Amino acid sequence: MTAPNTVWIFLIASALCVGIEIATVKDLWARKTICICATISTIGFFLTRKIIPTVAVYTERKGLFGFDINKRGTPAGDVKVPEALGLACGLVFLMCAVGFQLLHFTSDDARADEWLLEYNAALASIVFMLFLGFVDDVLDIPWRYKLILPMVAAMPLLVSYSGKTDIAIPKPLKALLQYGGCDVLSLALTQYGECDVIHLGVLYHFYMLLLTIFCTNSINILAGVNGLEAGQSLVIGVSVLIHNLSMLDETNQVVRDAHLFSAYLMLPFIATTLALLVFNWYPSKVFVGDTFTYFAGMTFAVVGILGHFSETLLLFFVPQLINFVYSIPQLFKIVPCPRHRLPKLDPDTGLLHATPNMNLVNLALRITGPMKEERLTVVLLAFQVVCCAAGFGIRYTLTGWYK
Repeated sequence: MTAPNTVWIFLIASALCVGIEIATVKDLWARKTICICATISTIGFFLTRKIIPTVAVYTERKGLFGFDINKRGTPAGDVKVPEALGLACGLVFLMCAVGFQLLHFTSDDARADEWLLEYNAALASIVFMLFLGFVDDVLDIPWRYKLILPMVAAMPLLVSYSGKTDIAIPKPLKALLQYGGCDVLSLALTQYGECDVIHLGVLYHFYMLLLTIFCTNSINILAGVNGLEAGQSLVIGVSVLIHNLSMLDETNQVVRDAHLFSAYLMLPFIATTLALLVFNWYPSKVFVGDTFTYFAGMTFAVVGILGHFSETLLLFFVPQLINFVYSIPQLFKIVPCPRHRLPKLDPDTGLLHATPNMNLVNLALRITGPMKEERLTVVLLAFQVVCCAAGFGIRYTLTGWYK
C-alpha cells in the first residue's frame, strides 16, 4: 500500500469516527453548535489552502526560506522552501475561533460570561505562542531560551484559570492516604469518610505551566521529515476531538461543557492543520516552522487544561514522551548535540539512513532499516495512531477502577 493511500485511509476513517460521534450526541443544542463550528472550520480549511501559497511568496521574498536537508545531494535539495507557514494556519484558526465566538456567545445564557473568560484566555495564550513561534523563526532563538517562551505565553491562561486546583486520588492509593489518618502533609481532603482529592493549590498552576512547556516543545523536537509536525498534530487533534465528542452525553454539566469547549477549538485546528499538511507533505512545498509547532502545542495544552482531561491528553502524547526521554542525553548536552538531528540521505538510492542522533526518527530507521522519507513519515504517523488508539483503550479500561 502506498503512502498517500495510507494517509487517505486515515483521513476517511477519522471523518467517519467524528461523524458517528456527532450523530450520536443526544444533546440537540450541543450537536447544533458542533455542526456550526464544523461548518466554519470547513470554510477555514479552504481559506487556509488559498492563502498558504500567497504567504509563502512573501516569506520567501523576505528571506524566510530553507533548504530540505533530507534531500541534500539531489536537485530537490537546492530548491528554496518557504519557512514559517504555520503563520497562515494559525491566523485562519484564530479567524474561525473568533467567528464562531461571535455567532455562539450572543445568548443570555448565565454561563456565557464564564465561557467567554476561558475562551478569550485560551485564544490569548494561543495567539501569544503563535507570535513567539514566528519570532523564533525570524530570530532563530537558542534552545536554552525556548523553554521560557511557553511560560510567557501561558500567563493569560494561568491568570484567568478559575477551575479546581485539586486532583482526584487514584483508588489504589486511597488506602495509603487513609493509613496516615487522611492527612498526608496536610494535602488530603476528607469527604464522606474517604480520601477523594488532594489540594495542590499553587502547585497545580505549576503543573499547568509544565504541561504547556512539554506540549509546545515535544512537537517541536519530533520533527525533521516532511509532513511529520503537521501530521502528528493532526492525529492528536482528531483523537482529542473524538474523546471530546464521546463525553458530551455525560450527566455532569461541568464535564460536558469542558469537552464542548475543547471541541470548539479542535475543529478549526484540525481543519487548518489538514490544509497545511497538504502543502507540507512529501515533497514539501513549505516548511511549517516553529510558528506551527508552538501554536499546535499551546492549543493542545489549552484544551487539556481548560477541558480538564490533561491525563488523557498525555496518553495521546506517548510518542512525544518517548522521543523526549530518548533525546535527554543530547538535549542536556550529555552527549554531543548537532543543530539538526536528522537522518542521512543516500542520493544514489534515495533512502534515509539512521545517524547516531538520539530521537524517534533515527530510532525508527535503526529498527526498520533505511527507507524513503515519505514512507518514514507514514511509519511514524502510524505509530502515533496506534499510541492514540492504545490511549483510548487505557482511558476507558481504567475508568471506574483507577479513579
